[in-house]
Amino acid sequence: MNRILTVMLSFVVLVSIGCSDNKSKATGVYMLIDTSGTYTNEMEKAQAIVNYLLSTLQTGDSLAVGRIDSGSFSEKDIIAKMTFDSRPSVSNKQKLKFKALLDANVKSVKGSAYTDISGGILQAAEYLKETGAGKRYIFIFSDLKEDLPKGYVRDVPFTLKKFKVVALNVTKLNTDNINPREYMDRLEAWKLKVEEGGGEWRVLNDLDRIEKALRE
Repeated sequence: MNRILTVMLSFVVLVSIGCSDNKSKATGVYMLIDTSGTYTNEMEKAQAIVNYLLSTLQTGDSLAVGRIDSGSFSEKDIIAKMTFDSRPSVSNKQKLKFKALLDANVKSVKGSAYTDISGGILQAAEYLKETGAGKRYIFIFSDLKEDLPKGYVRDVPFTLKKFKVVALNVTKLNTDNINPREYMDRLEAWKLKVEEGGGEWRVLNDLDRIEKALRE
């Protein structure tokens, strides 16, 4: 009897290790989409990126899309989130549902008055840690100009060890054209904040290179 119990316990341990190993190999992506001001005009590009991610991510991987608006550290700003089932037929249905949710949101999106990028990153990191994915990516589709409502506090350090944070489509503002130093300082400030939190930082304005970013 003791021998049977030992074998059963060993089996449970092996299954647990196998599940943990599968998660460690999985990829988790959280894409933050800026919905402030004129950035709503960029939604079609954001849509195309998410469609690419849906076609690339595999069973067991996780994907979430959230808005960057006036207060982004909130579940209500998550447009869609899913961990794709191990069964391909179920996974394909999940991806179709995900796309439908995104398309509906893009059609009804309204520009926000403020841009809480920090809150969005905190929300993204929280979600990706919960998935258990070994490879974790936060994509930020924004001009990276943060503008917080009065009273909002975001001087919270990021905890981004094992995270790769990729800024996408960082469009230049009119003031950047007058003084390019503002654009470079903005990028450097975010790089510093991410790296101080233990994460890796990258800017990717050529959207055709997203595939390379996911392989690294």
